Amino acid sequence: GRSVGGTLNNYTYLLSTGQFVLCQQIKEMRLSVTTSSSVTMFRAISWSLLLLECVHGFAFTNKSLGAKKSSTELGATFGSLNCRPIGIGSAAPKKVVTNVDLESVVETSDEWISTRTGISARRVLVHEEETLSDLSIQAAKNALEMSGVDPLSIDLVICASSSPDDLFGDATSIAANTGCTNAFAFDLTAACSGFLFSTVTAGNFMQTGGVKKALVVGADALTRWVDWDDRNSCILFGDGAGAMVLTADADADNAGPGLLGYSAHSNGEGKVSLMCGYKGSARAVATPEVTQISSGSYNTMTMSGKDVYKFATREVPVVIQEALDAAGMGVDEVDWLLLHQANIRIMETVANRLGVPMEKVLTNLADYGNTSAASIPLALDEAVRSGKVKKGDVVACAGFGAGLSWGSAILKWGGESTE
Repeated sequence: GRSVGGTLNNYTYLLSTGQFVLCQQIKEMRLSVTTSSSVTMFRAISWSLLLLECVHGFAFTNKSLGAKKSSTELGATFGSLNCRPIGIGSAAPKKVVTNVDLESVVETSDEWISTRTGISARRVLVHEEETLSDLSIQAAKNALEMSGVDPLSIDLVICASSSPDDLFGDATSIAANTGCTNAFAFDLTAACSGFLFSTVTAGNFMQTGGVKKALVVGADALTRWVDWDDRNSCILFGDGAGAMVLTADADADNAGPGLLGYSAHSNGEGKVSLMCGYKGSARAVATPEVTQISSGSYNTMTMSGKDVYKFATREVPVVIQEALDAAGMGVDEVDWLLLHQANIRIMETVANRLGVPMEKVLTNLADYGNTSAASIPLALDEAVRSGKVKKGDVVACAGFGAGLSWGSAILKWGGESTE
């Protein structure tokens, strides 16, 4: 408690299943607000408590609930959020580039690529034939159709992308072109963690009650930014888009929340391991005293494959365990493991460390390569439409990539399969 011209007792925080819960037990409040400083202090306390109530347990913490802990102090862990995934969709470019095709581009081979990455082919956007926005809009329409949700009832649209068609973001255009004209829309940049972070962001909006239905899109065209002379990176990436519809409405079975727990982290000290830095070039502007400004452009992507592999295999099992702990669940309660589709060796190592058999790992990496923010919804869309993932299945998802950033969300699929 804290005294403000009196007493304000027993505001306590309880650590329970990985989340801070504000318990307001006001046994006695005697306030004597007689000075401007007292008024200011009381207002600050009141607003702080109100904010804590609104976010309802959102906790910034570096403490993992398992035997290990994540290696960064920048993190957020929380239990269930009032949202259910009920529709999923995806879209990919028409152009397929196989490993054999790349043998004529760089010194490589189909066998070398497939054994080291698990990738056999990838889809790429062809200049002036397709755009990333085209893919995003189609993926969103597919997700809306599966969900049966009227686009006019969508309150929020988030587009996760590091390579939008418009530097200022594609979310508003996606909303307009899918009929979600009553929604507010914005973009979120978190590279390969973007779709997962966007899903959690939408869930937190829905938790407050202000948003009832949301559309989350993950889309990237990193083939625009790879160095096509670098055989270690150009073989990895493809283009694509995926989308998911979330609802805060209860279903007929009263199945409860569909986002059961999550944990997310970042560590800027690892930024140099995977980045696409600003380049620019000098341009003189003829002011009275000539001003040199920077004309915008970016370098191609740079990546330290070994560092990224070590980072992913070290942090991803831990963050998944944190999310499971926050959900009050064990690994044995997970039906499917869905990781960012970066490299099959990373997936195998993470699954092994969690004790999950590869038969329970969802992957379409072989056909699409690393599609960054699109990879999780692309793989989930195929799994749902094939009938593999069914209503009520628990899917442990994890994204990881540039930033460095990584996170996990435990989803319970709330839609019907369309097998």
